[in-house]
Amino acid sequence: MLYQPLPIVIAQIIEGLLSLYFWIVIISAVLSWIEPNPYNPIVRVIYSLTEPVFDFVREHLPVIFSGIDLSPLVVIIVIQILSQWAVPRLADLLVSV
Repeated sequence: MLYQPLPIVIAQIIEGLLSLYFWIVIISAVLSWIEPNPYNPIVRVIYSLTEPVFDFVREHLPVIFSGIDLSPLVVIIVIQILSQWAVPRLADLLVSV
């Protein structure tokens, strides 16, 4: 089917953006283990996309356990909840209107 209703397209775009951000969070977590050059432009973009969200999570949920920062895990869980539950409900709601 070439053309889909607009609410379905919106839901697919949101789901795609959540999936992209999921992978950016994973890459950021891996980069935090290997400590790459902080002046690398790719590293700077990844950190600029993830650190504000991580800081928000750290501010509201102190999730540092034995020196391990669990804020990326919290962000991944929230992304999965949004992707698996909220986006389909939003699409259903928009289609039913």
